[in-house]
Amino acid sequence: MATTPGEKSSSGTKMFTGRPEKNQQLVEGAIVRIKMENFLTYDECELFPGPHLNMIVGANGTGKSSIVCAICLALAGKTSFIGRADKVGFYVKHGCQKGMVELELYKSSGNLVIRRDIQFANNQSTWYINGKSVSLKFVEEQVAALNIQVGNLCQFLPQDKVGEFAKLSKIELLEATEKSVGPPEMYRFHCDLKNCREKEKELETSCKNKVEYLEKMKQTNERHKQDVARYYERKRHLDKIEMLERKRPWVEYENERQQYEEVKQKRDVLKVELLKLKEQLIPMTHKIQQLEKQQKGIDGKIIQKGTEIKETSQKCKQKQDVLERKDKQIEEIQQSLRMRRDEELDRQKKIGNIRKMIEDWKNELRSLGSQENLQPELDSIDSELRHIQEEKANVENEMSDLRMEKDNLERDRKNKLNLIKQFENLMNLKEEKLRKRFADTYNAVVWLKENKDRFQHSVCQPIMLEINMKDQQHAKYVENHISMNDMRAFVFESKEDMDMFLREVRDKQRLRVNAVCSPQESFADKRPIRPISDLKQYGFFSYLRELFDAPHPVMNYLCFQYHVHEVPVGTQQTRSMIEKVIQETKLRQMFTAEEKYSMKVSAYTNKVISSNTSLRGAQFLTVTVDAEERRQVEEQIKDIQKLCSRVDSRFGELVERQKLLEKRDNELRLRKKEILDMKTKKRQLEQKISTRYDSLKQLEHDNNNLDVAEQQATATIKEISVQKAKLVTELTELIKRCTILSMEKVDLALQSTSVFSEKNRLESQYKEATSQHRVLENQFSTIEERKRNLLESCKELLKRAREKCNLGQNKEVPQDFQIAFQALPNALDEIDALLNEERSRESCFTGLNASVVDEYNKRNKELQDLTKELEQKQSELDNYRQNISQVKEKWLNPLKQLVEKINEQFSGFFRSMQCVGEVDLHTENEEEYDKYGIRIRVKFRSSTQLHELTQHHQSGGERSVSTMLYLMALQEINRCPFRVVDEINQGMDPVNERRVFEMVVKTACKENTSQYFFITPKLLQNLTYAEKMTILFVYNGPFMLEPRKWNLKAFHKRRKRVSAMDN
Repeated sequence: MATTPGEKSSSGTKMFTGRPEKNQQLVEGAIVRIKMENFLTYDECELFPGPHLNMIVGANGTGKSSIVCAICLALAGKTSFIGRADKVGFYVKHGCQKGMVELELYKSSGNLVIRRDIQFANNQSTWYINGKSVSLKFVEEQVAALNIQVGNLCQFLPQDKVGEFAKLSKIELLEATEKSVGPPEMYRFHCDLKNCREKEKELETSCKNKVEYLEKMKQTNERHKQDVARYYERKRHLDKIEMLERKRPWVEYENERQQYEEVKQKRDVLKVELLKLKEQLIPMTHKIQQLEKQQKGIDGKIIQKGTEIKETSQKCKQKQDVLERKDKQIEEIQQSLRMRRDEELDRQKKIGNIRKMIEDWKNELRSLGSQENLQPELDSIDSELRHIQEEKANVENEMSDLRMEKDNLERDRKNKLNLIKQFENLMNLKEEKLRKRFADTYNAVVWLKENKDRFQHSVCQPIMLEINMKDQQHAKYVENHISMNDMRAFVFESKEDMDMFLREVRDKQRLRVNAVCSPQESFADKRPIRPISDLKQYGFFSYLRELFDAPHPVMNYLCFQYHVHEVPVGTQQTRSMIEKVIQETKLRQMFTAEEKYSMKVSAYTNKVISSNTSLRGAQFLTVTVDAEERRQVEEQIKDIQKLCSRVDSRFGELVERQKLLEKRDNELRLRKKEILDMKTKKRQLEQKISTRYDSLKQLEHDNNNLDVAEQQATATIKEISVQKAKLVTELTELIKRCTILSMEKVDLALQSTSVFSEKNRLESQYKEATSQHRVLENQFSTIEERKRNLLESCKELLKRAREKCNLGQNKEVPQDFQIAFQALPNALDEIDALLNEERSRESCFTGLNASVVDEYNKRNKELQDLTKELEQKQSELDNYRQNISQVKEKWLNPLKQLVEKINEQFSGFFRSMQCVGEVDLHTENEEEYDKYGIRIRVKFRSSTQLHELTQHHQSGGERSVSTMLYLMALQEINRCPFRVVDEINQGMDPVNERRVFEMVVKTACKENTSQYFFITPKLLQNLTYAEKMTILFVYNGPFMLEPRKWNLKAFHKRRKRVSAMDN
């Protein structure tokens, strides 16, 4: 047996596990090497699996399934198939930005190395084959060429997909089996058959529809023959209407052409008159131009004179501005002198007012008198106020403490009420379950709550409501031990109360209820014959009574009737050594983790006979309510209410005391304010008097020298007046010059007016002549436009007439049209009357058009085409049926042989386990190829019948065994290069696990079998191993070597040295 140790570390460990084997034993596509870097739990790991069975063993969480994930992702598998994470970036080790998986596959022409680099940040992957960058599609093609199907559960069964194998439908299982072990063309033939069958159905439907449509068209054509005859009668009237419509444009054209010739003659006469009038306008234009030139010269001189006048006026304005500034200076000096006079008067007035105010304040100060006797009273008030404040603070602190205490009590009371509500909700939940299952019992519970006072002793509700489990996981033991009739039974302490209750609810209300009477003797306090400590060696952890709480009458009844104080509860350990437990303990009843055992001694053979039943899941006792805890909470609520009442009473007393202190405080503060106001007023008066004395001294000191200011102002005004006289003389000269220039400008303006009048006279004459010319031009333009419109109309009418007759540009009217036109009227009115008559006759043939004949002819043609098409379809259908028959023979016969081989192996495996298993090809209709499927039927007990393998009928362990044996049956046929099965033995019992393991070893270690990966967290003891097995151990723990301390070569040297010493 080849065993290769392996290691795994969660931080920085580099590992190489296994040894490369010789490739001669490998099948095409088998895995030679697996390498992982920063992948899930691995920093760096490289392992070399063997060519046959590879057992990957390690504790949960060490990284076994990570190897399966690496195989799947390196072979372009989808993350959704693994079921661990939906994004590939999540497979990069935590804390790293990049991870890598590399797989080396055996090929006779040279091994194929596939590498996938995974980026955490963007969930992107980069692919390499033999070191060259390639696309994902190319990798998928290479993998498919080696017949590796990562998405096929028959070849690759990861841990999270084990349960889904049993969920596969028969059809899905057949497809997976065909892909996994069938010949390459088998699945293709199956797909071709399904496609051909769909096409056959389409052709059958098409032929049927075409036959029905052909018959319908024949009937329709017969009905439309008469309509065709009526159509031709209508067409004769339409032909005459068409000929009338062709002649009408020619008549319109002739009428329009005559009008055109008349308008053309009028236009020529107007053209001659326009030329004569234009010759008369030329001399007048020359005279007007000469006058315009003369006027421009005069206007230039006027502009020049205006400029000189403007310059002189600006100089005058400047002199006027200087004079105004001089006047303003005189006014400012006079205004300043007036302000000096007003200030002196105001100073004298203020001095008088201040002296009067000082005298008034001195009188008011004398009226206040002495205030020395007020200070003792003020000190007394301050002392009493401090005492009141201290007492108020004490009262407020005590009130604050009471409020806090009240808030805490209210919060505790609210929390306790919430607990009571939770208890009630849990109890309501239990009662709701009772109501849904046993409505009569629930109605009796409602009646009991309303009539408890009618009973002499306490009455317990149904046992299922009174029992409270200490751990909900143990509820299944109690429910499987106590019968359902007693679970819904009411428990009484006296028979009289029970009889009265049954008369009321059974006899009067007709409710189907159960009732029991608790025995008078106390059984609830009895101890078990053997303490539980003596039974712990067998895996027992408690007696049934210790797993739940119940009122004394209920517990008393259960101990009396069901001996719950003597029924122990065990674990899986108990189940594994059940025969020893039965022989040594002599127990009557006991529980293991999932089963109940009952033992009795045979009266004839004196042997112990045991029977076991699987435990049902708990239904009613999963909700628990602690009655003792609820009673304690209710007592605590009553205590809290008493404390709240005492707090409220004391708080009221403090409020009254606070009001009295507040009243006295206000009175003292009011008196203190009056005394302080008197002292403040005296101090303010003294301060005001002192301030006003200072102001009076300042005003008396500030004396203005008014006489000197008046002399200085007079001298300044005299000097400014001399300057004004000189400016007035210069302004007079400028005004004279401006007057002379204005007169010269007026003379030039008179000359310009004379020239302008003459020019206006000539322009008026020119305008009249021009107006007359314009009128003639308008008349000429109107007639020209009329001529042009008539010409266009004639062309349009001629074009329309030719179009009606389908004539080309230079073609003459055909002879047959001329003959037909001669037979028709020449006046438009007569043509229109005849058109109306023919149209009325044509309108009598309603509902007919050219489509009637076209459709009739089209249907005749379509009938012929449809008949040919129907013959072709029928021939195509016959060909399809023949092809289906040939492909079916190529597919079905090999498939039956394949299923028979699988059944032979599968049945043999089951027979070796003393069970029965069959695999057959199942279909309800041989022609429905998409309904074919593989049906697996198994029987694990001799007393049962064969049942189809489903996710509901068999247990988890039975499904695991069946799945494993089916995969082993496929292994015997061996077409895929390797298979992977992850932790499929988890749900098996030890016996089946051992049998399945031996079959796996025997099958996978044969010659010429494909590679096999079996992942498991644990192995049973004393299993059978083979030399061709390769076992890969995955280790993890706190005692792992540091990354750089592990040396594989040094380890092998030490191993050889130790072996040599042992020898």
